[in-house]
Formats: sequence, structure tokens, C-alpha cells
Amino acid sequence: MPDTESSQPITPPSRARFATTHWTVVLAAGSPDSSRYREALETLCRTYWFPLYAYLRRQGYSTHDAEDQTQAFLAHTLEKHDLVRADPNRGRFRSFLLSMLKHFVADQRDHAHAKKRGGDKKPLSFDVAEAEARYGLEPSRQLSPDVLFEKSWALTILNQTMVRLKAETSRRGKQDLFEHLKSHLAGQTHTIPYRDLAAELRMTEGAVKVAVHRFRARYRELLREEIAQTVSNSTDVEDEIRTLFAALAS
Repeated sequence: MPDTESSQPITPPSRARFATTHWTVVLAAGSPDSSRYREALETLCRTYWFPLYAYLRRQGYSTHDAEDQTQAFLAHTLEKHDLVRADPNRGRFRSFLLSMLKHFVADQRDHAHAKKRGGDKKPLSFDVAEAEARYGLEPSRQLSPDVLFEKSWALTILNQTMVRLKAETSRRGKQDLFEHLKSHLAGQTHTIPYRDLAAELRMTEGAVKVAVHRFRARYRELLREEIAQTVSNSTDVEDEIRTLFAALAS
């Protein structure tokens, strides 16, 4: 019978631990001399492009124009080293990034050929069809572009957290267990009963419940780590969690 996640007990991240993760990717991306510069830039772009795209779509841009504007903004940001201005003391990274996008769009309106300067350069490739599918999942009632940006940001953070948890369990040879139990971590309304999972996994129902509890605990820890990288100090983490979950309920 498979074991039930024989990991060490999970303890809450300490204040000192958060201090080492504040804006780490952002700060590395903003420092051209950093050895992690290119890697950090790619991480930022691949992680946060969709909230930017969703914001532009809700502003009224077409699929094609939203893609071009997102690519142009990312290219401009990377070329001009705009992330050098990213300062953890200014608060949340999502607010900083959205503010930069708004200024970029306003500047584009003032310069007829601004798009030509950056729109043809694509710092990363992303699946526009997938983006439209995700965008189409939003309810027909109109959320404001800012609220949709926050909701998309929250979903991105949750997805990144799940990806990290899946990678961890895969390295530990627990991927099959994770795949069976992940619906219980994601808060899905229709999940397989524990007794049926236990039979399928050849575990006791109690062992399945313990495994789910441990996965949830690790998920919460990873979620806090993800959020800690985008806020100015550890005291902001809980407030950011509340803000993002409120956005999800929009």
C-alpha cells in the first residue's frame, strides 16, 4: 500500500524566511548586472503576461491589438530596464506593473508610431488562442479592467503554486497520488469521495484524508511564498491573500 506523504511536519514560514524572498525575482530582473537577469526576466514575462493581456482586452482592445500591446509593453520594459525602478518599498508588484502598463498605453496614444518601436519585437511567445479561452471564461457581466487584472493575477498566482506543488511531488515520486487528490486541493465542487479514492489508491480512507491535509498545508506554504515575492514585507502577505481571494469572488 502506498505511503501517505511521509514528509517532515510543515511549519509556517518565519519572518526571516520571508525577508529573503521579498521581490527576489523582480529585483534580479531589475538589475542588468545580475547573473540571474535574463532568467528572471523570462520568469516575470511568462508568469504575468496574461493579467496584462486580460486588462487590455477588457479595455476594449481586439485580440490582435491586445497581443501586440502586451508584447510591445514587455519589449519596452526589458529594453529600457524599467524594472530598475521596481522598489519593494512601494508596495505590491502587481500594482507597480499595472501602473507601468497604464503609462505605456497612455504614451502610445500620444505617439502615433510608438507601436512600431516595440510592437514587432516579441520577448516571449504565448498562445493567444489559450489566452482567449481563458478570457472567455469570465462572466458576461462587465468587470472593470482593474478588477479583471487583479482576478487574473490571483488565478496566475494560484496556478503557479499548483505547478510548484506538482513539481515537488513528482520529484518525490508522489505524482500519481497528487493527480488523484489535486481536485480536493483546488476547491472543486465536484470531487471523488474519499472512500472511492481510497479504494482506487489501495489506501485507507483515513490515510487519504491525511495525504490531502498534508498537500493542503504544503500548498498554503507555497502560496505564501509566491505572494511574499511580490509584496514589500511579511505583514502584507495576509492582506494580499485577502485582496486576491476577494478578486476571485468578483
